[in-house]
Amino acid sequence: MAQNCSLFPDFLFLGLSDKQDVQLGLFLLFLLVYGTTVIANLGMILLIKMDPRLHTPMYYFLSNLSFCDVCYSSTVSPKMLSDFLSEQKRIPYNVCAIQMYFFGAFADMECLMLAVMAYDRYVAICNPLLYTIAMSGRLCTQLVAVVITVGLVDSAIHTSCTFRLSFCNSNVINHFFCDIPPLLALSDSDTSVNEIVMFTFIGCVVGFSIVTVFLSYSYIITTILRMKSAEGRRKAFSTCASHLAAVAVFHGTLLFMYFRPSSSYSMDTDKMASVFYTVVIPMLNPLIYSLRNKDVKDAVRKAIQTIVSSG
Repeated sequence: MAQNCSLFPDFLFLGLSDKQDVQLGLFLLFLLVYGTTVIANLGMILLIKMDPRLHTPMYYFLSNLSFCDVCYSSTVSPKMLSDFLSEQKRIPYNVCAIQMYFFGAFADMECLMLAVMAYDRYVAICNPLLYTIAMSGRLCTQLVAVVITVGLVDSAIHTSCTFRLSFCNSNVINHFFCDIPPLLALSDSDTSVNEIVMFTFIGCVVGFSIVTVFLSYSYIITTILRMKSAEGRRKAFSTCASHLAAVAVFHGTLLFMYFRPSSSYSMDTDKMASVFYTVVIPMLNPLIYSLRNKDVKDAVRKAIQTIVSSG
């Protein structure tokens, strides 16, 4: 753990705003967003589990993506919501380390799950006759297990490296949760090794995901354009568009947050970007997939009809 000074038993967050008159408004806004995130993602998981038509590899991965969204949003949002109603936004060192670890783990899992979903779409569209064999239940389980393992190990490396630093000059974090860049900016130690580790390991995870998505969709788009059926092309593009939208939003924000030199960090700007990928994106993902996916919309209608008829 870090060489923590006894003078500072806790970290203090500055939060999103220091204006007391806007705290209640922000609390209500983010409570609505977080509530929508939890309900939408848990609803997606339940819908996939209940509807036999959604028992396919694509929806198995989507349910795991929804689980990641709920978990990594929940590592940040509850604390942020409670801080809106508190005068001093305190967090103990150990709790800060735990928050960083689980947030990093689930963010990595989300990133890699998007890559796995891109590969799944590649097999489904480019090799449809082999899809059932290629994407067997065993392979799907193994892919998810690899994603979880990489996320847990990678986050452990970042957390241990960050909390070996000294934080003796100040304990005030210009952020609303324990993330790597604001803690590196706060530390009075040499953080050059930490920056190299961050760029290397996060670069490997994000780079692998982006390359996998790019290659998969290069083949997918080529295959779709060769389809003779206009309806087949429309359905394929519709399925892939939602996934590409989720990938572009998530990876674009990650690249902005973590792949800049520390000298270019603007914490106020980074806080706004962090709000987007920690709070907004987990809410958007189930909406993107449900609004653009005919199978999901049909399953929702069936579930509503079942509830109404049974009532």
